[in-house]
Amino acid sequence: MWAVASLLLPLGAAAQTAGPGSVSGSLKEDGTGNPVPFSDVLLLRAADSTFVAVAQTNDQGAFKAAYLPLGIYLMRVQDLNYKPLRRRFTLTEAAPAAQLQGLKLTAATATKLSEVVVTGQKATVVEELGKRVINVEKDLGSVGGTAANVLQNVPSVSVDVNGTVSMRGTSNVTILIDGKPAGVSNGNSGGQRLDQIPASRIAQVEVITNPSAKYDASGGGGVINLITKKGTKAGTNGTAALNVGTGDKYSGNLNLSRKVGKATWSAGYNGRDVTYQSHGHSEQTALLGTDTAPQTVRTTQVGAGSEVHRNHNVRVGVELELPKSQTLSLNVSPGKEVNLEGEGQELTQQTNYGAVQRARGRQDLDVQVKILNYDGSYRRTWAEHKGRELTANFGGVVIDANVPVVQRQFAEAGSAQVAQPGTRQQLSLLGNIQFGQVDYTHPLAAGKGRLEMGVKLERQAQKGANEFGYASSESRPNDFQDDPTRSLTYTSEQVVPAAYVTVQRPLGPKWSAQAGLRSEYTILSGTVQGGAGIAQRGSLNQDYLNFFPSATINREFGKDPGQNRLQFSYARRLNRPNFMQQLPLAIYQDPRSYRLGNPRLRAEFSHNIELGHQLNLGQATITSTVFARITTNSIQRLRFVDTLATRLAGPSAGLVTAETFLNVGRTTNLGAELSVNQPLAKWWRLNTSTSLYRAQIATNGIGTNRQALVGTLRLTNNFTIRPTLDVQLSGNLRSASLTAQGRQLAQGQMDIALRQRLFSDRAALTLRVSDLLNTQQYRSEIATDALSSYRYAKDESRVGWLGFTWYIGASKAKPGRIEAAPQGGGGFGG
Repeated sequence: MWAVASLLLPLGAAAQTAGPGSVSGSLKEDGTGNPVPFSDVLLLRAADSTFVAVAQTNDQGAFKAAYLPLGIYLMRVQDLNYKPLRRRFTLTEAAPAAQLQGLKLTAATATKLSEVVVTGQKATVVEELGKRVINVEKDLGSVGGTAANVLQNVPSVSVDVNGTVSMRGTSNVTILIDGKPAGVSNGNSGGQRLDQIPASRIAQVEVITNPSAKYDASGGGGVINLITKKGTKAGTNGTAALNVGTGDKYSGNLNLSRKVGKATWSAGYNGRDVTYQSHGHSEQTALLGTDTAPQTVRTTQVGAGSEVHRNHNVRVGVELELPKSQTLSLNVSPGKEVNLEGEGQELTQQTNYGAVQRARGRQDLDVQVKILNYDGSYRRTWAEHKGRELTANFGGVVIDANVPVVQRQFAEAGSAQVAQPGTRQQLSLLGNIQFGQVDYTHPLAAGKGRLEMGVKLERQAQKGANEFGYASSESRPNDFQDDPTRSLTYTSEQVVPAAYVTVQRPLGPKWSAQAGLRSEYTILSGTVQGGAGIAQRGSLNQDYLNFFPSATINREFGKDPGQNRLQFSYARRLNRPNFMQQLPLAIYQDPRSYRLGNPRLRAEFSHNIELGHQLNLGQATITSTVFARITTNSIQRLRFVDTLATRLAGPSAGLVTAETFLNVGRTTNLGAELSVNQPLAKWWRLNTSTSLYRAQIATNGIGTNRQALVGTLRLTNNFTIRPTLDVQLSGNLRSASLTAQGRQLAQGQMDIALRQRLFSDRAALTLRVSDLLNTQQYRSEIATDALSSYRYAKDESRVGWLGFTWYIGASKAKPGRIEAAPQGGGGFGG
């Protein structure tokens, strides 16, 4: 209770000093007319320069500050890349609202450190109903890290040690880059993973919990949009950074932009070479045999290994300003990833509480992935018709992956260990994603809302192979002989044409509404060809048409928009299974477990409902949401004992289990979220969020109905110790969550980071320690009538990072900003 009271005290203070005045305006760059986003606008009392409030410009350069006492003010723009701008204005009873015109900023040629006054900071998290915008440049918790590290500090989002992102209890999340599909996978489902995208490349992250019909219907949990950095200032600008971490970890990046006339060129490179250690163990108990001759089999598995991740990525792009308010941009980004993973294992098995049989095993992976992203966009606006806009986007992703998986096992025979034939799975994949989209926005008459419509076509195609082989002899363990009876090839293609229309209109002085409808036609085809040992071969063909309505109603209670508002929203969403979830291909994670796709798997559908409230009190923002998500035909991962494989493998192999995917029934998540963003002092800003929801899984095939209460807590403290020194202390905690057969146990971590700006903000030195208390781990339980298990996995997560960043041209370190040092473990196959 005292903690809650202390948290709300500053809110009460902010409410007491609020007044009826407001000021708004728009910042533009002198000469170019480009908007100046995310700049601090300080409001001072003119009589004595006492600090009153701070506002921040949005991505269009606009700002607004409300609840101001009446009086004479001095406005000061705080942006180190521009010369100072000051403007006086007065708020009176007759004119309590001021609209400032002609605010233009001139690029700075030099800035002395003594001239910098840090009285306001760019917010790390900008709260909106149904959407959160996270400014990565302000997030010290992503210092030198990846997109997965960035999302660990995002409200409503959870990231486990495997890099799998979930929102409000589901990992069915759509991940976009600059609003476009980019082949980004969630966890280890194939494609470009989040831990391959450097945080230094990301400017902002948008998290949309209940998207409208304008967005793809896939992603029942919501949409995460990674917005990359783009140069807009004249001349040559950019950053160069190098990070070094404990335990052989290195990363570096170079980002440059040059604006010449109507063209803005950009280029960048990101590289990473990191080594992580890992260990873990698992325990399983299974009931086998028959009713008359039952068997109780217990197994344990203890393993330790290392992972080496090497990533290289290059980006080149250009944006052209064309006549008649038109822009055209083109981008290309090739990359390569190499992951080397090896793990040694100690295995035991005990049947009916008899003698314990022991064995050793080892698994090695050599992951080679090449990725090419390319995209283009066109935008047209009409100066004489404000709000009218036409955009077109196209692009694609090419993924070429080769993954040899080698497994060996040694069984004990007395005191000597007899080698068993090693196996190799040579996995290969060539994937292509192409998309094209056209959107049009038309304002309705007299400014009474707007009409949006668009069409999109997306195609995903892939072909792959699994060449299975055995070691030819014990004396030649690396000479593998192909086994055509267990090898296969496959192809798949998914084409989704889509169209949408949305209408937004005011319903009165304080009411507004938006309604939309999206249609998507899914055409899926695939073939599997293999030898006599492949259990399921043939073709897969599905096509279905679905409609996805969405609706939003807003009610404003304050004098100004966004001060105090309530919003209700509804959307129907779906989750299509990817082809790897449907492919009947056994991919071994270790000698005792494998994953197998299910060709009978079908799409799941969800109904998402939100009721949100947002209250702005000066510099504090409180956002609360009540939500419900009901999913039918729910896709869940299930584990079972492969009794045939267990008998055929013999005692040395132990208990063999398989994971597959099934449409198990219905899942229901009902809960609430609360997020508070406020300054506790001029040098201390706190962002905290918490959620509590009830998760329920009704499993038809198993005939169970299970439920649990799940909670999350996230705290981020940003401190300005002195004008050039910033500190961030953050932590997150998630309670145990529900799975189809058990639960994933609680996890949490704490990070700390410091950044010292140097040489009049031309450089910055960063120090960061991830997982300070070394608590990040993965633990899961399964409890069924036939199988119970416990799994523990611990990657090297407590890592110290030292980084140095140099700013080129007009780019400079901003107060509170800390560039991203790598962290976290993860790896192929989880």
